[in-house]
Amino acid sequence: MATYIGRRLVLLPIVAFGVTVLIFALLQFLAPEMRAAAFITNPNQLNALPAIIQKYGLDKPVHIQYVNWLREVFLRGNLGWSQTARQPVRQAIGSFFPATLELTMYSFIPIMIIGVWLGTAAAVHRDKAIDHVSRVFSISFRSLPSFVWGLLILMILYGRLNWFPPGRLSLEQDLFVRSGQFHFYTHVMTIDALLNGELWIFLDAVRHLAGPVLTLTMISIALLVRITRSSMLEVLRQDYVRTARAKGLDEPVVINVHARKNALIPVITLSSLTFVGLLGGVVITETIFNFPGIGRWGAFAANQLDIPGVTGFAMFVAALTVLGNLAADILYAYFDPRVRLQ
Repeated sequence: MATYIGRRLVLLPIVAFGVTVLIFALLQFLAPEMRAAAFITNPNQLNALPAIIQKYGLDKPVHIQYVNWLREVFLRGNLGWSQTARQPVRQAIGSFFPATLELTMYSFIPIMIIGVWLGTAAAVHRDKAIDHVSRVFSISFRSLPSFVWGLLILMILYGRLNWFPPGRLSLEQDLFVRSGQFHFYTHVMTIDALLNGELWIFLDAVRHLAGPVLTLTMISIALLVRITRSSMLEVLRQDYVRTARAKGLDEPVVINVHARKNALIPVITLSSLTFVGLLGGVVITETIFNFPGIGRWGAFAANQLDIPGVTGFAMFVAALTVLGNLAADILYAYFDPRVRLQ
């Protein structure tokens, strides 16, 4: 297992190098004046772009520019100044990511629990009531894109019923949080509200999370149910499952111990992609519900041609994707020892 993980870790720098080359290559389509914003640390330097261009060699050969850019990003942590966030990109990512992390926490857990359980139940009880229900559920929720479901939920549950408003907090709660009486420990609002002993802030934060969480879980659960069902049906036809049943093992033991573990390989792939997608900021959902996460900021930065903001967002999502794939590879090896020998 350690050797397998070691091989995967060796590949990380190679993948990271490829990602940086791709992002830097795309930046080369922009004028030096636009790329210079990726090197500044405060807005006052926007008036001295010619000096920035000369300092970082943005008018020199590409390989020199690339080395200078890598030095700024990885050695100094300088991703430039975001005009949309009005702060350095690195600080902007730190400011917006906790909201997306909170959204991910409350979305991913029900996605996994309900998706795997319902997909397994549909496969075990094939062509019975729960299978038909899961099929209708999956097809219905996957037939419309996320922005349609988001708008429907916003229109019905907030516009009609006034249950789950957009944003992160209501006005009164937001003013209290910003008053200085509220202490930020994790910047995850629901956790900080409990740590501060402010139950009314916690309940309001959960109320604002309900809309985007419901949208994300509906879409993701539908796909996970279909993948889990298909994988379980294939595993249940295998000889070792028939052998386990022939030995007289209880059906729950056959399903949970012998079948489900081997059916989780494709589920792990989808789950890792889903988790990384949630952490990277679900741009459409956060924008619809005006949720101040990193996805909404990335969309706003792109709309305003905030080059450092877009670049920083792209690098952040790329890093999450690389780490997510590494986690998926490790989980593969845990659930299927044959993978370690490849």
